[in-house]
Amino acid sequence: MKRTVILLMMSMLLLLGACSKDEGRASNSGSVDDGETTAGYGAIDHGVDDKQVGFNMMGGSIEEAAGIPTEEKEQVLAAFNTYIDTLNNQDIDAHLAILSKNAYDIEEERNFMEEQFGEYALHYEVSNVTIVKYSDEEAQVYANMKMLYKQLSTGLETKPSGRQVTVFTKEDGGWKVSSVHHIPDGPKE
Repeated sequence: MKRTVILLMMSMLLLLGACSKDEGRASNSGSVDDGETTAGYGAIDHGVDDKQVGFNMMGGSIEEAAGIPTEEKEQVLAAFNTYIDTLNNQDIDAHLAILSKNAYDIEEERNFMEEQFGEYALHYEVSNVTIVKYSDEEAQVYANMKMLYKQLSTGLETKPSGRQVTVFTKEDGGWKVSSVHHIPDGPKE
């Protein structure tokens, strides 16, 4: 009898605990923890979240953001081309000038680029350059990238490729690189 009472009390506690509402706890809806699947990319959002950097990881078509003023589009694409050209020309000062001072430690970046350019010959080829997200203060530029890295001391070459979103922010009246997000392509079959 004592065992039955204990089991009944344990069952009641479990039932009450399962039914209680915990308002202080964050919802896990759509998270890994609750076993529900999250929404996929729709035909309208093209894999770009308004609050994050990103693009559809599965590939597919990339579409330009709507409503970009012509002059701003030209300035963003010119800034992207400058960014790529500074890397291909190994122009450290011009490269640092296109970076956001709010996002990068310029001296640390200078040291890194001097080290890279001293060790490697670099060349970037870009295609499918598209502004996938735009606001007055931020633009995200998608591009397919093919890179050539040649180690100067050994002549060893690697040719990685991938997809990249370069985020630009409006700073001092111009567009500056504030972050770069690169996803390498998988091995070719």
